[in-house]
Amino acid sequence: MTKQESRLRIALVCNTAWAIYTYRRGVLRMLTARGAELMIIAPRDRTFEPLTEMGCRCVELPVASKGTDLHEDLKTLMALYREYRATRPHIVFHYTIKPNIYGSIAAKLAGVPSIAVTTGLGYTFIQKSRAAQVAKLLYRFAFRFPREVWFLNKDDHHAFVHENLLAHKDRARRLHGEGVDLDEFAWAPLATREDFVFILIGRLLWDKGVAEYIEAARSLRLRFPHAHFQLLGPVGVDNPSAISRTDVQKWEREGIVKYLGETHDVRPLIAAADCVVLPSYREGVPRTLVEASAMGRPIVTTDVPGCREVVEHGVTGLLCEVKSATSLASQLERMLTLSAAERVAMAKHGREKVAREFDEKQVVERYKGTIHAITGISL
Repeated sequence: MTKQESRLRIALVCNTAWAIYTYRRGVLRMLTARGAELMIIAPRDRTFEPLTEMGCRCVELPVASKGTDLHEDLKTLMALYREYRATRPHIVFHYTIKPNIYGSIAAKLAGVPSIAVTTGLGYTFIQKSRAAQVAKLLYRFAFRFPREVWFLNKDDHHAFVHENLLAHKDRARRLHGEGVDLDEFAWAPLATREDFVFILIGRLLWDKGVAEYIEAARSLRLRFPHAHFQLLGPVGVDNPSAISRTDVQKWEREGIVKYLGETHDVRPLIAAADCVVLPSYREGVPRTLVEASAMGRPIVTTDVPGCREVVEHGVTGLLCEVKSATSLASQLERMLTLSAAERVAMAKHGREKVAREFDEKQVVERYKGTIHAITGISL
């Protein structure tokens, strides 16, 4: 960029700083390398420090993840409005439901162009509740304002069109997942051994299909004692669908599953597993599955929006019915009884699919093109 352009200011807003650091590090590296001033606006967590070390300015944001408390949500909206008025970013990227809704409104009020990135509809579209109906009304209002609305999969885009939530349908764009660094998540050969390790990676939520995973594991352990089942990810998170530590401890006492806690680096645990499992009820494009495929791990997941974007049934992994422990157990058993050669073939096809469709470099180029189109500044 020229000296005049070096003051390009970009804000990224999310309900967790961890998600920005974990999923969008390639975009952050590109922007900081080009001299952009980056603001990360999110609730404070442990990733504020590494984000600051990358050259970002972190701003703490009040966000109530649970429910629709109008008072708390207005605090979020006003905090964003004040920040945008004070710093005048050239463009803002909003992620997750509340930043998407209240951030889009705040950006409009402050006269700042914004992009809404729908990272997955999750709880809003799974539950048939008053909160879900309110969320859809808010989406319908707020999504009048972004310059573009990005969807990670075609099902989420179709859902918004079907529910008439897009005032400007021509502003909708498809971003094929968040992308993965193929060098960072390098190929790791499958181990040759007697035991077989399944692992579920993600926030421990009922909506991730953890109950179905536990029930399937309970039934399979009796017939396949060499099969081991692991859970990796935060427990008791701020989410209406959160699983408690007490639940996990009960499953551990039964000997059904081993809880591995949390980690900054999932790669050693993916490499140590034979299959990655995610029986989720709905996703945007699940990063865990893209990372697992990049490293050459066959997958068992549900035939739902987001998950089926990553897995080609019988080629890169296996799909099961949603909310069905019986169907999940059947596909886990099928994975267990495949030959080593068949699993290696799945692993290779998975890596090829990720390289073809989910390379982070493609996502970085999308950001560069959008920023240039809206701000007139080349990166």
